[in-house]
Amino acid sequence: MRKKYSIIGLIAGLLSILLWLILNFFNPYSNLINGGTTFVSFVMLVLPGCLAIISFSISKKLFMLVAFIWSLPLSLYLLMTPGIFLIFGITSFTYLISYILMEKK
Repeated sequence: MRKKYSIIGLIAGLLSILLWLILNFFNPYSNLINGGTTFVSFVMLVLPGCLAIISFSISKKLFMLVAFIWSLPLSLYLLMTPGIFLIFGITSFTYLISYILMEKK
């Protein structure tokens, strides 16, 4: 039953990774010369997405909560931006929703 609710977190993790690729490599406003922002966004957005995917794979609800807390600061910032990158905020809160559903099971 826990797998059923963690699939929401899996989809959010995959979406975060896809959005990060768009943000850093297909965004006409990004500056690829400055690798520091790419690294920070990788650590704050992709790694929590990978943790959500791992949480789905091994059915550990705690990893989903850690993914939410880890991605929250940068996701809140991106939530206030116009465009598709506000979806990062939605994916972050989806980790929390997935955790709550996994907790309730």
